[in-house]
Amino acid sequence: MNTKLTLSINPNVIEEAKKYAKSNGKSLSNIVEEYLKSLASAEKTNKKRESLKIVRELKGSVKMPKNLDSYKTILEDALIDKYLGK
Repeated sequence: MNTKLTLSINPNVIEEAKKYAKSNGKSLSNIVEEYLKSLASAEKTNKKRESLKIVRELKGSVKMPKNLDSYKTILEDALIDKYLGK
């Protein structure tokens, strides 16, 4: 369901936007909606980038003990115990 929105925009901008919309086979409402969606999407992308930046900064800050088994080895042992009753 769509909701009506009232905006105050310079008339010259509106005319140019209408021409642009028409030349692209879209409505002005559709273009505004797509733009607002792109802003929200960009915000999500920026948050993901920030999270990745933090992870990259933390990478290598924790040293694992040399005698620690790998995840695969631990999983393999657990599966052997579960299914073969070791």
